Amino acid sequence: MLSKSIEAALNKQIRIEAESSQVYLAMAVWAEVKGLEGISNFMYDQSDEEREHMLKLVKFINERGGHAQISELNAPNVTFTSFKEMFEKLLEHEVFVSESINELVHISLEERDYATHNFLQWYVAEQIEEEAMARTILDKINMIGDDKGGLYLFDRDIQQLTVSSAAQTPGAGI
Repeated sequence: MLSKSIEAALNKQIRIEAESSQVYLAMAVWAEVKGLEGISNFMYDQSDEEREHMLKLVKFINERGGHAQISELNAPNVTFTSFKEMFEKLLEHEVFVSESINELVHISLEERDYATHNFLQWYVAEQIEEEAMARTILDKINMIGDDKGGLYLFDRDIQQLTVSSAAQTPGAGI
């Protein structure tokens, strides 16, 4: 059984994950309108992934005897001055999500809810990967600078971008 405080915190995270999906969706639309097909497709995929994260929380809450809540969402930013700014906002958002997940882990430990703590470890590892991906993308964008040819190649290649994080690679960093 979930405590009421953990249920409320998990429901708050449902909203954050849903809003994350909307953030990525708005970025996908912006990129698509700008003719950045690769970036757009990458963002559509990320939006779908965030929705899956939300649904995972919904199922967990309901399976543990709680009641998942679906609430209204804040509208995401829909315009950006550049694709670089868009990815900077993406990194800021992922850091915010990581902080929220860490707070959930803290609450689960305070309440000795080890089932929820165990469940949240997947999100902790996922956020390490999400932040690493955003930083890697920004590094590549900074290398490109104002080079239009570099932007063309980046837009073409972004969907093949993979980032291995130490949190998900056994023995990494040893």
